[in-house]
Amino acid sequence: MLDKIVIANRGEIALRILRACREMGIRTVAVHSEADSELKHVLLADETVCIGPAQSQDSYLNIPAIISAAEVTDAEAIHPGYGFLSENADFAETVVESGFIFIGPKAETIRIMGDKIAAKEAMKQSGIPCVPGTDGPITDNANDNLRIAREVGYPIIVKASGGGGGRGMRTIHTEAALLNAINLTRNEAKAAFNNGTLYIEKFLERPRHIEFQILADSLGNAVHLGERDCSTQRRHQKVIEEAPAPGITPQQRKEMGERCAKACVDIGYIGAGTFEFLFEEGEFYFIEMNTRLQVEHPVTEMITGIDLVKEQIRVAAGEPLSFTQDDVSLTGHAIECRINAEDPETFLPQPGVIEQFHPPGGPGIRLDTHIYRGYRVPPYYDSMIGKVIAHGDDRNSAIARMQTALREMVIDGIKTNLSLHQDILTDEGFKEGSQSIHFLEKKLDLTTK
Repeated sequence: MLDKIVIANRGEIALRILRACREMGIRTVAVHSEADSELKHVLLADETVCIGPAQSQDSYLNIPAIISAAEVTDAEAIHPGYGFLSENADFAETVVESGFIFIGPKAETIRIMGDKIAAKEAMKQSGIPCVPGTDGPITDNANDNLRIAREVGYPIIVKASGGGGGRGMRTIHTEAALLNAINLTRNEAKAAFNNGTLYIEKFLERPRHIEFQILADSLGNAVHLGERDCSTQRRHQKVIEEAPAPGITPQQRKEMGERCAKACVDIGYIGAGTFEFLFEEGEFYFIEMNTRLQVEHPVTEMITGIDLVKEQIRVAAGEPLSFTQDDVSLTGHAIECRINAEDPETFLPQPGVIEQFHPPGGPGIRLDTHIYRGYRVPPYYDSMIGKVIAHGDDRNSAIARMQTALREMVIDGIKTNLSLHQDILTDEGFKEGSQSIHFLEKKLDLTTK
């Protein structure tokens, strides 16, 4: 087993990784920016290294600084968490070339799955269904693009091959808007991802966002841990996630989960990963694979009892998975609410000092957060400050426990989106459990008129 790990991240996920390491007897190195010296995991880590100023590009995205921190502390491995460099193939490659273990898949796997066109091709070869659209990138030829769009059928969505996080995509409903939309998306993709490659997909009208959690080791073993529903989202950013997904049958779960596990073996995947699908009228359509730990991994942990971070570390150390597919069983239902330091109406970030903080508790409640009374939320990073997870015997029980938890939770000194979550959980459309990815934006649009 590994002796010392550098945690190359911040906030609640850094604390989550530190806790797993502590339970496994692994020493930790917390790298941090100048603005993050008072983060909880930094205060608890065995060693700390400041890697640069507050701005991400000078600290958490500074590859040489992170490698140097691993070198001066004699660490063996680096855990990237999620976000920042977690899906950066160059970082994964540099970590390995520098003599350390990257806790995640191989760099070449990250490159393939990070390119949406290459990922779709790999999935098709493994028998994973994909959204109808182009098999490869579109060109600058206007006539060809008009013809392709007609063949796919409007509405369509133009996507950047290197995009992610809801950026680099545009929905087009008419032929008249196509060419201008392609030019705008290409320019945005070049600026954001340094890659102007685009492709076209059919735009599904009322899909749900369903994703399958997988784990794979370096010995050819791969398992799935069921699915999550992440349809409650705003501007392609997830707000609430739950597992298992309402309405997905055991047979659908088994068939698609097994396909995902097989695809992992086919591409030589190692570690934790997530296959993301659009689901409409009983059919799954692959959209992308996240080659890292997901923000919403706790809901899967709550219904399976499996610690995903510990499994990540074990397989990175060369050990086999500690369980087989037959050992996986889903118990009850879990829901996660992402708590953000933002105005619940304008969604603008709200940095500042936490003046009062009371965490929720009770049966089935889990809170993943790095905040505490007196902690100053900095203005430099993502606004998420925690996640509340509620587990119950069924979905109604999980919702009821989440409502109680949100009412108990107190965060004073800054604005948060607690009230938004409370509103969503009482919505009849959400309670039905069949909401599409457009549910929340339509709801917000109605409430602002």
